Amino acid sequence: MTGCAARVGNARGHVLRLGICLGVATCVAFAATSAFAESLPEALAKAYQTNPQLNAERARQRATDENVPQALAGYRPQIIASLSAGLQAVRNLLPDNMVQGATLKPWQIGVTVTQTLFNGFKTANSVRVAELQVQSGREALRNTGQGVLLDAVTAYSNVLANQSLVEAQRSNVEFLRETLRITQRRLKNGDVTETDTAQAEARLNRGLADLNAAEVNLAISQATYTQVIGNPPSQLRPAETVDRYAPRTREDAISMAFKEHPAVTAAGFDVDVASTSIHVAESSLMPSV
Repeated sequence: MTGCAARVGNARGHVLRLGICLGVATCVAFAATSAFAESLPEALAKAYQTNPQLNAERARQRATDENVPQALAGYRPQIIASLSAGLQAVRNLLPDNMVQGATLKPWQIGVTVTQTLFNGFKTANSVRVAELQVQSGREALRNTGQGVLLDAVTAYSNVLANQSLVEAQRSNVEFLRETLRITQRRLKNGDVTETDTAQAEARLNRGLADLNAAEVNLAISQATYTQVIGNPPSQLRPAETVDRYAPRTREDAISMAFKEHPAVTAAGFDVDVASTSIHVAESSLMPSV
């Protein structure tokens, strides 16, 4: 019994030393790569600059901005220039029955300037509609930007979490493999039964399944990271907490959302666009000068 207890104590000590060594190796590896790790602000900057969804929204906004110069054109005069030229054959019958012929080359040039003095405030309301559309589009762009940045933060956090989970599962698998080897040696010495060995094998198989699931989740999160941020993740630096930026109470958060959320402010501008467009339509009922 004394020899058996000594062997059990040595086995437990060996497993404990293995776990400590794995933990130290993980810490050393993290310290070696942390200097080259990508931070969350860097990832957010890349997403803000390269995300295709956000770039498409920027292009749409640039097209919307052009509506203002087009509407302002209603205040400016219209200048129409015309030029015509041709050939004309002329035949004259003289008194002595002689015929005199000639070919003329007539040409004409003209310039017409038109200035609208009054059109029922159509131009003013059209400019106002265009400006409101620009403001609504900017809020929509800001809303898209917030969504992209939120997706980037989520992808960054998921990769960090899944990387840690994979490392933990790998350490667990190594621990279970060593435990199985020790159990098999103890079985040869008669310290344990075959049931103990079967249980160790089952725990190892479960650990391998958990590791495979963790690796699949990591691959999915890495693909999402690449899609949102634009480059595959490497070593990521843990993000700082954002508690100091959050509203203090739920009521403060609701109030801030109603006042500042871009989806809400964009909807307000859209209402103004609709009401001003009515005035544009009504201007057709008024005289134009």
